[in-house]
Amino acid sequence: MNPPQQKNQNRPKPESPVRHLHPVQVKPPPSPRLSVSPSTPTFAANRRIAIAVDLSDESAFAVKWSIQNYLRPGDAVILLHVRPTSVLYGADWGSSTPPNTIPPPTSPFNATPTTISTPEREQLEDDFDNFTNTKATNLAQPLAEAQIPFKIHIVKDHDLKERLCLEVERLGLSAVIMGSRGFGASKRNSKGRLGSVSDYCVHHCVCPVVVVRYPEDGGSGGSGSGGNRLEIVKRAQSEAELHPVPEEDQEYHDAADDDHDQKVVSSGSNGKSGKKE
Repeated sequence: MNPPQQKNQNRPKPESPVRHLHPVQVKPPPSPRLSVSPSTPTFAANRRIAIAVDLSDESAFAVKWSIQNYLRPGDAVILLHVRPTSVLYGADWGSSTPPNTIPPPTSPFNATPTTISTPEREQLEDDFDNFTNTKATNLAQPLAEAQIPFKIHIVKDHDLKERLCLEVERLGLSAVIMGSRGFGASKRNSKGRLGSVSDYCVHHCVCPVVVVRYPEDGGSGGSGSGGNRLEIVKRAQSEAELHPVPEEDQEYHDAADDDHDQKVVSSGSNGKSGKKE
């Protein structure tokens, strides 16, 4: 071996540069038993609740009932109202007026199109808008007092029932609450029945519909006291009790008789029975 080659072998080799590697965090894969889909709702998810109102006492009661029994912290509340496209179409507020007179601004809802000029009609529309906004704000007052965030959503349409269902779908609501008598039901014959609008929404809305029955005492049970609500429940239970039919009113069919058209009616007083042709 030559001396130059031996010297080269005895030289120390240069050290290779040291690379500093950053630590990498490896996340374990989720357990298949505990996997959560992004579309799966959780208990912390906020609900979008609408209270459909028609500016009546029944709607005011539905708002108070919602605060006491349905709404919870985190809910986004929408006070939804659909007013007629024209104040001269489908309106039923206020008392009737003579056909040839212009109604006062406080009740511009019963006039006929033939008695009102275009400027007067525009003025009535403005008055009706102000009236609607004022009434909706008054209905939302319990929500403000309960410190529940809300929005007032008012739309115009000639078809109240269909537009309500369309707005419910468009707003992506979780549920809608409405009164039972305020929407299209007769106050004289509405016991145990839904109004036409609430019945339509129950069958056509894409979300659950909560129908609040307006109490017969005019809503005094919705003031917030549990005792009044308990009285309403007890009274409803007592009205729903089944009473036995008096013995003298009972009718029996005698199956053993050859003539099936005859009826055996209990006398009730002397225990005898007579045959009736």
